[in-house]
Amino acid sequence: MTKVFVGMSGGVDSSLTAALLKEQGYDVTGVYMKNWTQDLPGMKCPWADDLADAKRVAVQLGIDFVVFDFETEYRQKVVDYMIEEYKRGRTPNPDIMCNQEVKFKLFLEAALEAGADMIATGHYARVENGQLQMAHDANKDQTYFLYRVTRQALEKTLFPLGEYDKPTVRQMAKDRGLYTAGKKDSQGICFVGQIGIREFLSEYVQQEAGSIIDTRSGKVLGQHDGAIFYTIGQRHGLDVGGGLPYYVVGKDMEKNEVYVTTDLNDGALWPSQVSLADVHWIDKTPIPGTYQVRVRHRAALTAAQLTLEGDTARLAFEHPERAVTAGQSIVIYDGVVCLGGGIVQSTKA
Repeated sequence: MTKVFVGMSGGVDSSLTAALLKEQGYDVTGVYMKNWTQDLPGMKCPWADDLADAKRVAVQLGIDFVVFDFETEYRQKVVDYMIEEYKRGRTPNPDIMCNQEVKFKLFLEAALEAGADMIATGHYARVENGQLQMAHDANKDQTYFLYRVTRQALEKTLFPLGEYDKPTVRQMAKDRGLYTAGKKDSQGICFVGQIGIREFLSEYVQQEAGSIIDTRSGKVLGQHDGAIFYTIGQRHGLDVGGGLPYYVVGKDMEKNEVYVTTDLNDGALWPSQVSLADVHWIDKTPIPGTYQVRVRHRAALTAAQLTLEGDTARLAFEHPERAVTAGQSIVIYDGVVCLGGGIVQSTKA
């Protein structure tokens, strides 16, 4: 009997994943990954409640249950990475790094060492012949967050929810009487919980006031409390008042300045090409050509011409894309197959 360790976060998706695999005849062990336990001002970390929920479901299903403690590695590989990227003026995606470094590396290695044949998670995605494919439900598809996972890891991974949409998953969980069937989906930073990025970063970086400058006139419009908190395309939170809305189009971390404009057609808001670094291909390097790309989670797929230059890649969009930001990931698809992607290095021509 194939032994599968299921990452159980205490949510409905991973709960149903464990239930389905048990029904399909796998020898299932539930695993709670303890990644973050620190409370923050105004926010109690939900890890203990999530652990209790995961454990309740494991008892319901009659499966073994263990806790893997990855808190030290999570802080180093995910949290420290995220903070350093923001300090550089970039906008990282910690969920992608969590998948790369924790769920499909540390968790996989620990599971195999403990006797598992495979791992499983509640991600909405599909794997076929070692290829990562989009989920049946395009609205819930999570391949954007999985593009840095290796083929070797995918060959040891099951995604039972890839064929279902969210309402069906909730109903299936309800039909089985799972304790978490009605639990709301978690929001926020990976496992950090219900907290905004500004509040989180405020705990780790010193806030320094600086100028908000109109790029066209050069006029100082007001003050901000730290350029680190602003990202390209941002409209809210500028507090410069009156007239047309302003949008962030750039920032200088050394000068601690944020640059804004009222011009929605400003070229800095609509790059036509980007260069990608830290490129990762799941299977093999694709040949240059036109592919579909996603510039952020839930963004519509758009056509782009891919060219390769050593360890970097360049994408020329068929139509300019709004507010593409250094540090973000762009993921590349060939039909339903996720080929990989990279991290935006520059949006300069």
